[in-house]
Amino acid sequence: MSVRTIKVDYLARVEGEGALAVTIKDGAVTDVTLDIFEPPRFFEALLRGRRFDEAPDITSRICGICPVAYQMSAAHAMEDACGVTVDGQLRALRRLIYCGEWIESHTLHVYMLHAPDFLGYASGIEMAKDHPAIVERGLQLKKVGNDIIALLGGRSVHPINVRLGGFFKAPTKAALAPLAERLRWARDAALETVHWAATLPIPDFERDYEFVALSHPDEYPFNEGRLMSNRGLDIAPREYDDHFVETQVPHSNALHSTIRGRGSYAVGPLARYSLNFDRLSPIAQDAARRAGLGLVCRNPFQSIVVRSVEILYACDEALRIIESYEPPEAPFVDVLPRAGVGYAITEAPRGILYHRYRIDEQGTILDAKIVPPTSQNQKMIEEDLRGVVEANLRMSKERLTWRCEQAVRNYDPCISCATHFLTLRINET
Repeated sequence: MSVRTIKVDYLARVEGEGALAVTIKDGAVTDVTLDIFEPPRFFEALLRGRRFDEAPDITSRICGICPVAYQMSAAHAMEDACGVTVDGQLRALRRLIYCGEWIESHTLHVYMLHAPDFLGYASGIEMAKDHPAIVERGLQLKKVGNDIIALLGGRSVHPINVRLGGFFKAPTKAALAPLAERLRWARDAALETVHWAATLPIPDFERDYEFVALSHPDEYPFNEGRLMSNRGLDIAPREYDDHFVETQVPHSNALHSTIRGRGSYAVGPLARYSLNFDRLSPIAQDAARRAGLGLVCRNPFQSIVVRSVEILYACDEALRIIESYEPPEAPFVDVLPRAGVGYAITEAPRGILYHRYRIDEQGTILDAKIVPPTSQNQKMIEEDLRGVVEANLRMSKERLTWRCEQAVRNYDPCISCATHFLTLRINET
């Protein structure tokens, strides 16, 4: 009996701490694990007993890369519990700050974390030695996203200007004008990014995913919409718990999510793109076609191209919002507490982010549930790893290990986000 093992003790170029292990016996893959050993962070327990209007600021500390996603999901869920809808220019500003997060997060991943896999570098810093102009473009593009968040949020990491009902302070048209000028450059840079990403050596690998993402009738989704899949799922956010289940696995401090009775599913750029291509802006649709993408993308290694298309869309959408912006009469609408349960799903850069809160009549949080995108993708990542190994058994161990790490990074996993869930079991003998 021949046994091969592919093992990476510490995954590089991902956010958080994880490892992977694959066992091959007599030419067959017998075991695949994505080991999430980063300690759980218990944010849901931490939220209990806090005021409902503290949730956006507390949850933003879950992630320094996608704090806006946590703030938006928390705000929408609390507003849902309190019967409040935010619309008009305040809704537009929420889309704008989400554009900033997509730009900075996707750009960081594309240029510094994922591109080195395709070009044979161990890091973005090594890649910069041979491709300084490309890396410089990426850094400048990321900065535009950071600047959008800083202007609307008060700072680029863990924004402090977001609140229930809107913002503590709304920007003036004059404050947004310099951003518009920079976004015109960023849109051109993003278009170049799509063309460049399409030239990378993409492995030939496809899987028949069940894609799950928000879908909105009029726009590419950020904050709102119904939860849809390519296999018939069509639900409101408040129905999420009726259709999705989480289970704990021994090797991970993050739960595995599945669709009841159906199994694993994929969230993130490929899912959003494949379910919402017709709602991309014309420039993004055209760039996707020129990059060789179809209306649906099932190759996870092409996620770097799809993320580039979403960067382009976010730049174009941000520019559209700024050009049509008129300051609202007030920076927020009042959100008064009442006893109830609120639900929300928004599209973090890595996929759908579900929040559910139960509050009492004083606005005290009685219960909280947060399901980040990486914990939802974790089972699918393991299934991708199995497929990648089975398709490349003739590779050397070194090359196959590299390909496995690359397959994990296709999802831009945010492991720290995923480690919110742990059931503590004490076995006494």
